[in-house]
Amino acid sequence: MKPLLIAALLMLPLMGCKPDATATLPPESMTAEAVGRYCGMNLMEHEGPKGQVVLSKDLGAYWFSSARDTVAFTMMPDEVKDYGGLYVSDMAKAKSWADPGADNWIDAKSAFYVVGAKVEAAMGGAEIVPFGTREAAEAFARDNGGTVQGFDELTPDEVLGGEAEQGESAHAH
Repeated sequence: MKPLLIAALLMLPLMGCKPDATATLPPESMTAEAVGRYCGMNLMEHEGPKGQVVLSKDLGAYWFSSARDTVAFTMMPDEVKDYGGLYVSDMAKAKSWADPGADNWIDAKSAFYVVGAKVEAAMGGAEIVPFGTREAAEAFARDNGGTVQGFDELTPDEVLGGEAEQGESAHAH
């Protein structure tokens, strides 16, 4: 009985660390210092939805110049899988396509995405456009083409495929 009690007591400190590692951290505000993880460029120089992966309270966030790159991050095997939050711009609350907002973040996994719309990601290629409600996503799709999908419905081909998924709209500028 004593070894079991000792083992249980030794596990307590480890159990105390677990909630912080898996807790959802709030999104950070996008500032002029936010630089895209993949492109290395200032996010505020690019139009369209943005994203962030909040790593921890101490490490801050990885920033992404597009919602597509944010979701792609979750699909790439070599990227971090243990993070505190995954957020994208809620384009229903954006002032415009050119100004997606610094603080209108939504949980990327509960967002509704318009896939195949006649818009491009910040660094080119097809964008997946995030919205906080299905109704807002459907309204955008009616005006710009595309279909509405949840996070779990997005496929690697749609997210990582770039221009191939955008089809004719990539050439209709």
